[in-house]
Amino acid sequence: MWFQLVCSPMAHVGDSVKPVVSFSGISKVYPDGTKALEDTNFDVLPEEFVTIVGPSGCGKSTLLRIASNLVKPSDGSVDVSVSNIGYVFQDATLLPWRNVKRNVELFLELDHEPKEKWYPLVSDVISLVGLEGFERHFPRQLSGGMKMRVSLARALTLNPKLFLFDEPFGALDEISRERLNEELLKLFISEGFAGLFITHSVYEAVFLSTRVLVMSPQPGRIFAEIEIPFDYPRHPELRHSKEFGTLTGEVSEALRSGM
Repeated sequence: MWFQLVCSPMAHVGDSVKPVVSFSGISKVYPDGTKALEDTNFDVLPEEFVTIVGPSGCGKSTLLRIASNLVKPSDGSVDVSVSNIGYVFQDATLLPWRNVKRNVELFLELDHEPKEKWYPLVSDVISLVGLEGFERHFPRQLSGGMKMRVSLARALTLNPKLFLFDEPFGALDEISRERLNEELLKLFISEGFAGLFITHSVYEAVFLSTRVLVMSPQPGRIFAEIEIPFDYPRHPELRHSKEFGTLTGEVSEALRSGM
């Protein structure tokens, strides 16, 4: 079989490496009776980039909320071994009355970090996401892609060891999306965080990831795993290679088989 069916729990994780986040037997039933997740098991290792794909409503975003302690599971447990977690939502969630610099400073301000530490860190992360010269611009003056860069920069001020991404580029045009995929991988390589990424785009999943996990329809569970063997850094031309096309076909077929 061309994709690996996932057992419970996933057995490929070595005992010598402690996962950054581990989901064990996770189920989630909401108060209205909606069963979002059922017996979900997987780990994300340090410096690994794992992407989850699946049909709408299968509980992908719920997993991120459970990992960040925004939502409690109904059954099972989640173990997060790091304290610094970055979270980038589908919307950039910027404060419209703050300019770029003030939006990036927000988490530092909420954490009551000394202001003398703000300037070098804020300047560094704004540079890292390519927004030098836009520090005084307000969200209304930015494109969708630039707004997401501000959101990334703001999360980077936390120095996250686990980065959660809830379809951050889903609303962007294809060119902007591909460009931000490439820039996100540069951040992944330079900052060394573990990434858990949600998307509906099979191409995005294969381009970014070390592993792609496929979820079933609601109630969601992980039923297939596809290893992505490409080395980092990954160049844009990779998307046009035969090997890339083969893997996107495997992920697409896994998605169809779970419907």
